Amino acid sequence: MVTEMDLGAFVGDLSMEDDVGSDDVSLEGLEQELEECIHDDVVANILSKGIKLRDYTKTVEKNLREGELDSIQDYIKESDNLVSLHDQIRDCDIILSQMESLLSGFQAEIGSISSDIKVLQEKSMDMGLKLKNRKVAESKLAKFVEDIIVPPRMVDIIVDGEVNEDYMRTLEILSKKLKFVTADPTVKTSTALKDVQPELERLRQKAVSKVFDFIVQKLYALRKPKTNIQILQQSVLLKYKYVISFLKEHGKEVYTEARAAYLDTMNKVLSAHFRAYIQALEKLQLDIATSSDLIGVEARGGTSLFSTRREPMKNRSSVFALGDRINILKEIDQPALIPHIAEASAQKYPYEVLFRSLHKLLMDTASSEYLFCDEFFGEESLFYDIFAGPFAVIDEHFNTILSNSYDAIGLMLMIRLTHQHQLIMSRRRIPCLDSYLDKVNIALWPRFKMVFDMHISSLRNANVKTLWEDDVRPHYVMRRYAEFTASLIHLNTDYGDGQLEMNLERLRMAVDDLIMKLSTQFLKSKLQCVFLINNYDMTIAVLKEAGPDGGKIQMNFEEVLKSQTTIFVEELLLEHFSDLIKFVKIRASEDPSVGSEKAISVSEVEPLVKDFASRWKDAIELMHKDVITSFSNFLCGMEILRTSLTQLLLYYTRLSECVKKVPGGGSALNKDLVSIQLIIHEIRKFSRTF
Repeated sequence: MVTEMDLGAFVGDLSMEDDVGSDDVSLEGLEQELEECIHDDVVANILSKGIKLRDYTKTVEKNLREGELDSIQDYIKESDNLVSLHDQIRDCDIILSQMESLLSGFQAEIGSISSDIKVLQEKSMDMGLKLKNRKVAESKLAKFVEDIIVPPRMVDIIVDGEVNEDYMRTLEILSKKLKFVTADPTVKTSTALKDVQPELERLRQKAVSKVFDFIVQKLYALRKPKTNIQILQQSVLLKYKYVISFLKEHGKEVYTEARAAYLDTMNKVLSAHFRAYIQALEKLQLDIATSSDLIGVEARGGTSLFSTRREPMKNRSSVFALGDRINILKEIDQPALIPHIAEASAQKYPYEVLFRSLHKLLMDTASSEYLFCDEFFGEESLFYDIFAGPFAVIDEHFNTILSNSYDAIGLMLMIRLTHQHQLIMSRRRIPCLDSYLDKVNIALWPRFKMVFDMHISSLRNANVKTLWEDDVRPHYVMRRYAEFTASLIHLNTDYGDGQLEMNLERLRMAVDDLIMKLSTQFLKSKLQCVFLINNYDMTIAVLKEAGPDGGKIQMNFEEVLKSQTTIFVEELLLEHFSDLIKFVKIRASEDPSVGSEKAISVSEVEPLVKDFASRWKDAIELMHKDVITSFSNFLCGMEILRTSLTQLLLYYTRLSECVKKVPGGGSALNKDLVSIQLIIHEIRKFSRTF
């Protein structure tokens, strides 16, 4: 492609003469335009072919003329069609003009209709708002009329109707009307209220008077003898609990009278019921202990613990032994005693049985009354006013019983029962007896402590001479103590009362001191040991019956038993083999090589060896008879005998060793020594009795 071209070569010589119209043509700026055409694609294409612009221009003009002529010929050919098209366009224009006029008319009419619609819409909205306001007003007016109007049927029911479920529903309607005319300040200024209020007030007075008479009549039914109060409350009174609510809201003075009538009625009825029940229970009471029934007091009428002029043995045994009395704790939820049935069977009961029965009745009655007061009156506090009377009756009885109670086991059982009663009320989630049961518990503990201290004082102040009996078997005082302690340990198993444990330790120290004093009344130390062993062994056996773990007290007795057993074994062996034991303890421990003056000689050991060989079997038999007759517990006696024979074997073994070491004639004595195996065989003969 040509980048630089000489336009003059292609254009040729341009002269003013070549263009006829040169006078009218201005060539100003031509040079600049030619420069711009250099970069034009068409011009560049022409120039690249070497054609002169003038010639190319003529060719183009020729083509244009030919095209113009062809176009004119085509136009002439299509002239008819063009005329027809022109006519059609003119007709369409006329039609469109008519349509424009018609649509303009429609537009004017639609504009007018839109204005009318807008007016109608505004009127409709205004009417809708008025309708809504009228509906609200109508609703409020209807409710006002409904709330304030007094229908004739309501008047008839309130004035002449019987108090029943229909009457209760009418009372609710009347209550709403009474609240309506007093609660809304706008109602108080209404003209309608002036007409209705007198009627409403008369109806209120009539209703209050009528339901008061009705409820008082129902309350008087509670006073009838043999009336089941709980059934009457649940099946009759609770059906009319709205009556009380109506009186509380619209007749406070009358409500106060009804409340007072119920309070007075129930207070008297329940007080009378509990008083009669307590009097019946008192006839069933079995007296267990008196002020003289103490551990350290001398048994009257003989040496037997249970001999007495007042009660049979089976009843007096309960003074110190728990026995079947523990079952009362398992019967905590059993129904209360029915006195006339128990009296007919001629049964008598320890006081804790009556105590449980009385408090079972109290808990059930109090629970029922508390719930009724809350539901019927809506006042929990009313319960405490009602039960002021029954509490006073029970307190009077209980204080009398408590001041004359010397039965420590019975008192502890009542303490445990009270704890169980507190748990029962807690599970019921009824707090009405909390303060009462706390008061009972507070009264029981000091009394128990006082009676317990009386037992300790009886041991500390006991007359040893009058209590002592020339008998090595367990003393009745110690048996009393063992049974008494075992009973309290049993009752403390699930409670772990530290205060009771401390008191039991004080009691143990007192009885231990007394039993030691009693043992000194025996002249022989061996009898003293036998007496102490029998008493300690019996005590441990009784404590084990109360539970496998006797605790610190049992451990103390086991230690002193072990100590006294060791002393007795030594006493028993000294009685039959005193020379042998003395020799073993003194000479057998010496070293024979120290000097000839201290060496063990044949003359020293020969009598001992021959004496033992001649009578050891008889001596063991005598020891056996002695142990059998001395100890009341056969197993304990045989254990002591086994220990004694084992100790004897040890002594004789040491003697045999000394004999073998005697210089000179020791071997001559070997024939007189009893075989150790023979002694062991003899010991095993006694061991088979276990």
